[in-house]
Amino acid sequence: MHTVKRVTGSILWANLFLLFWLSLVPFTTGWMGENHFGKWPVFFYIFNLLMAAVAYTILSLRIVAVHGSESELSKAMGADVKGKISLAVYVAGLALSLVWPLVAVGLSACVALMWLIPDRRIEKALQ
Repeated sequence: MHTVKRVTGSILWANLFLLFWLSLVPFTTGWMGENHFGKWPVFFYIFNLLMAAVAYTILSLRIVAVHGSESELSKAMGADVKGKISLAVYVAGLALSLVWPLVAVGLSACVALMWLIPDRRIEKALQ
C-alpha cells in the first residue's frame, strides 16, 4: 500500500472485500479446531482462505489498473506467480477437504510457509 499514489472507490471496495474475508479467519479457524478438523469446518476454512486470496488478487489488480500498466507498481507486481500458486493450492485444498481434511489443512499450511519467504519485488522495483 506504500506505493499507491491514488486511491479510488474501486480500490476502497476491494480493500473492504479483503478485510471482510480476513475478519472471518479467526471464526473459521476456531470452528475447525473445535470440531477436530471435520470435513465441513475444514471446507469453510479453506474457502475463507481462498476468498481472502481472491480478494487480495482483486485489490492488487485494481491498484495496478488505476496506476497504469507502465507504473513502477505494475512492473513490480509482474506475473504474481506466488499469488497464482496460492489460488491454485487453495482450490485443490477445497476439493480435497471433503475427502481428506488433514491433507487440505496441510496444503493451506504450505501456502502460509511459501509466503513466509519475503517477497521483495516492490522493494527491488522502487530502488
